[in-house]
Amino acid sequence: MTEPTFYYKTALSDLQGAWQVIREAVVEHPPFTEQSRLLFHVDEGMSWENVRGLRKMGKTLLVIRNIVAQPTVSPMLRE
Repeated sequence: MTEPTFYYKTALSDLQGAWQVIREAVVEHPPFTEQSRLLFHVDEGMSWENVRGLRKMGKTLLVIRNIVAQPTVSPMLRE
């Protein structure tokens, strides 16, 4: 077997890339109270297990949404 020199881009890899964009947005903002907690859940969302399991991902997104909705979180992240 030879090592592949290319990989097919899939919807799942695009989805994982979207999680990376969310993570970068959280990291780029000035520190706030729930930042480490939020990053923990974003990192969980980025995992392949979560990306492949859309039902689990929905639950993770809901947790993230609830954290971002708190008044201690930067209003810029709510946009």
